[in-house]
Amino acid sequence: MRVPRRLALPTRTVRWRFTVMYGGAFLVSAVGLLVITNLIGLSGTRISETVPLGNPPGQPTLAAAQDLIGRLQAQLSETQTAQSRRLLIGSAVALAVMAVLSVVLGRIVAGRVLRPLRTITAATRRISADNLHQRLAVPGPADEVKDLADTIDGLLERLEGSFAAQRRFVANASHELRTPLATMRASLDVAIAKPEPVPAQTIALADRIRTELDQVDRLLEGFLMLARTQHGALSDRATISLGRVVSAALDARAAGITDKSLTVHHGDVHDSAWTRGSRTLLSRMVDNVIDNAVAHNHDGGWIRVAATADGATARLVVETGGRVLDQEQLARLAQPFQRLGADRTGSGNGSGLGLSIVAAVATAHGGSLDLRTRPEGGLQVAISLPLAAVQAGVPA
Repeated sequence: MRVPRRLALPTRTVRWRFTVMYGGAFLVSAVGLLVITNLIGLSGTRISETVPLGNPPGQPTLAAAQDLIGRLQAQLSETQTAQSRRLLIGSAVALAVMAVLSVVLGRIVAGRVLRPLRTITAATRRISADNLHQRLAVPGPADEVKDLADTIDGLLERLEGSFAAQRRFVANASHELRTPLATMRASLDVAIAKPEPVPAQTIALADRIRTELDQVDRLLEGFLMLARTQHGALSDRATISLGRVVSAALDARAAGITDKSLTVHHGDVHDSAWTRGSRTLLSRMVDNVIDNAVAHNHDGGWIRVAATADGATARLVVETGGRVLDQEQLARLAQPFQRLGADRTGSGNGSGLGLSIVAAVATAHGGSLDLRTRPEGGLQVAISLPLAAVQAGVPA
């Protein structure tokens, strides 16, 4: 037979635990206070003076009795006054001591009870969009703390499913769109390659469409790279020198640097900044940073590149000159399709995914991207990655 809800025994809730623990703590404090008070009170009840039992010589019996009674009353009054004073002082001391002990004991008990909440808070702070697979998995009885942890775990599970579905959609859509793009590009090539003369307007239109198709193709490639990075697909892991990757990226863009008459300072590119991760993704990360430094620079400008090792961190810093930028707007550049303005995206070749891919690659490798404005104008892009220990002869 099922017990009615109103007659059911109370469950082990957090409120019940607080009630029992704090009630017990205050009960122990009260008992201790009473014990200390009684001990101090009993220790002061002794009368240090003795009363003579015989009659004083040379006095009448009635007078001696009255004198004895008066002295006894005075001595009793003094004894009671001293005892009350000692009891008051002892009670005040005991109250102060027990007040301190109650605060300390209450703090210990509260810390013990709230320890699971601190554990939940610390674990929740460590979980982000890149490690939604982690769970709190708090053990213990089925109380409010356990319910809170299970609710957060359920929320994380739903968020993980939503993020995974979104990333799969982006990857699948990008793959599916590559086929019609290739078909459209082939159709343009066939139309232009016909033997009969093709009107100039048609050739111009075909060139414009091909340019737009190339832009869409780069956009899809960025989508695929971003989805791959966010999925954590680091298949080709290797120990890589950031300095060598930076040197290769600068050499590959020598023509663009020359066309804009850019001055490149790379004296701080050392072979000591090694990290471990996907060669493809890390190379793409460095390429994107160098591409931005070249594409979003003005003619006759400069680029400063540094690849160094600092403690347990490998750092890549790329700086460019230019106008003074807003730090609040700069923080949005790590999000997809964010730009600072036409003067920094005037090339028309950007898809708005460059720095978002850089941030995703850095995060996937346990690092971070830091964007800062330079007080004298321009932009500083700093990438921090875990430093990898290498031995002599390890290839880049």
